[in-house]
Amino acid sequence: MNETSAATRPAPVEERIQAVLASIRPAIRVDGGDIELVDYDDASGRVRIRMVGACHACPMSMLTLKAGIEQRLRMIVPEVNTVESVEAA
Repeated sequence: MNETSAATRPAPVEERIQAVLASIRPAIRVDGGDIELVDYDDASGRVRIRMVGACHACPMSMLTLKAGIEQRLRMIVPEVNTVESVEAA
């Protein structure tokens, strides 16, 4: 049997999403904001994030979400189809 070793298997989708968000987070924190992964729906490829801090009320947050976060996630994690922002609970 030829099993794929753990070193060559791709990381789980949510782990890869978290890694991308971690790489984006420093730039967002510079402006006083942050992002949190709320959930990932494997069936639809939908990622839901919460924008907090200065990002929550920023008029540019949708541009950041679509042109920055969603584009980067879709490029690095091909399972992601869309990214949505949810309000703080």
